[in-house]
Amino acid sequence: MDLKALQADVLRISDIYAAEHAIDRDRDWALLKLQEELGELTAEHLRLSQRARGKPDALALGDEAADVLGMLLIYCARAGVDLDEAMRRKWLRWLEPRKGDAA
Repeated sequence: MDLKALQADVLRISDIYAAEHAIDRDRDWALLKLQEELGELTAEHLRLSQRARGKPDALALGDEAADVLGMLLIYCARAGVDLDEAMRRKWLRWLEPRKGDAA
């Protein structure tokens, strides 16, 4: 899955949602929604681990994880964060050979 293409699709869907519900999706809104979705993911995790009331639902856990990712992509777009570049710089560099490593 291409991250930039996924982000573009998520932003298009977000545009449709915003138009239908008259929502101004600035950077603050995106961060608050990301926090909301993380809370919903946490609630599903707690239900699945039998530490909260309600019926556990493994599909709901995946859906909430997708919501977190979607809102993160929206937030990064609003904040001017190139998430692809940030992942390369912060995480993927650890997969690159380091000086002194055997080739």
